[in-house]
Amino acid sequence: MKAVVLVSGGMDSLVTTAIAHERGFELAAMHVNYGQRTWQKELASFRSICSHFNIESRLEVNADFLAEIGGSSLTDYSMPVSGADFQDSSIPTSYVPFRNAGFLSMAVSWSEVIGADKIFIGAVEEDSSGYPDCRKVFYNAFNTVIALGTKPETNIEILTPLIEMQKSDIVRKGIELDVPFGFSWSCYKSEGKACGVCDSCARRLRAFELVGVCDPIEYEERPEYI
Repeated sequence: MKAVVLVSGGMDSLVTTAIAHERGFELAAMHVNYGQRTWQKELASFRSICSHFNIESRLEVNADFLAEIGGSSLTDYSMPVSGADFQDSSIPTSYVPFRNAGFLSMAVSWSEVIGADKIFIGAVEEDSSGYPDCRKVFYNAFNTVIALGTKPETNIEILTPLIEMQKSDIVRKGIELDVPFGFSWSCYKSEGKACGVCDSCARRLRAFELVGVCDPIEYEERPEYI
């Protein structure tokens, strides 16, 4: 059993990798640099995660065209990165337009070449920032696209093991699987110490607070979110 895992370097992709590893798949890991503010830190996290799980088959893809297209505070430095607002249901500035569709397309191409029949991605709908390409219905539809757009003998399926979890549940699952949370990076703004105040940092810190465990990475600020 061979599977491609999309590994951003974040907490969700780390736990997803651990789940795929636990299920006994031979893993191949893909990471995409798309001109995001923290690309160097995320790439280093990807490499550390791969080394931890002894993943030798790795693909690092350059997708700078997403930065050229713009429209996201992750790639456009003139746009402010959204702070934490757990009550706001609008799509935040950190949304990269249709990003995950591009990532999945590349993962499907690679899977077809190397003979992988599963693609793992750490998408979270229940406690996400409201990104439209993190919804279960999106991945169900993409599985249909894969079936229609690949060779007849190909049987590739996207798996989203975290899709219905809360962030705190993801932390608990990671603790259960003994994942190295210190290798992961979630901050949207900083490559030194995590800022602690962007939407991603806030959701991560709140999840660890709810579990009653200290997040091992360093923060410039550690506000309390519960």
